[in-house]
Amino acid sequence: MYIYDDKIRLQATLDMPAGNAERCPLVIVIHGFTGYSDEPHIEGVSRTMNELGYATLRVDMYGHGKSDGTFHDHTLMKWISNAITVIDYARSLPFVTDLYLCGHSQGGLLVMLAAALKHEYIRGLIPLAPATMIPEMARRGELLGVSFDPNHIPEEFAESGGRTLSGNYLRVAQMIHVEDAIARYDGPVLLIHSDTDEAVPFRCSEEAAKAYHDARLVMIPNDTHCYDHHLDQVLAAIREWMPKV
Repeated sequence: MYIYDDKIRLQATLDMPAGNAERCPLVIVIHGFTGYSDEPHIEGVSRTMNELGYATLRVDMYGHGKSDGTFHDHTLMKWISNAITVIDYARSLPFVTDLYLCGHSQGGLLVMLAAALKHEYIRGLIPLAPATMIPEMARRGELLGVSFDPNHIPEEFAESGGRTLSGNYLRVAQMIHVEDAIARYDGPVLLIHSDTDEAVPFRCSEEAAKAYHDARLVMIPNDTHCYDHHLDQVLAAIREWMPKV
């Protein structure tokens, strides 16, 4: 299925809980930078939520997966617009009782921003290894393995993985202040992060957990950014936390 953000098609997958309840909560699940909605850790979260009785909506953001747009031209601003559109779509579904957000890496940062913008509609928030360092590093002039002059943004740059991004990605990132988003959301938050994450420092979740009004931080020992070794521990933490919320 597609959700339209103006004329941009966003590929989305709606998974219902067992028994197809007439009314139930829904969790929007967002992938990360270079990711897509069918990755094992994204599908794992969705499947676990379905087992707990929650519907899930997995969405490919602009320039990723099967959605419209190019990776080169994606920015957090475009992703924020996508997220607002997806939240409004989810709210329009007649069976939805409550909304939750879950996102990984850049998607984790995204859901933190979206929860601030739509705080009155979001019942709970689950950032997985949220890449909250993106804005601060863009302002500093060193991001994605590339150094640049933060006051003279290049027209485009190639990040360390060899993929090329528009300089607008950096310009937008510089204007985002995560601390303001955290201050605007006072609902329950579950942060899950590996202490050996090679892409996003564990301190990102540590600092966010301290700043949120009501947050729990679960550390996954000796794992990768996408939980290639201990995804079961991530899903167990979600199973424990969701019923309490």
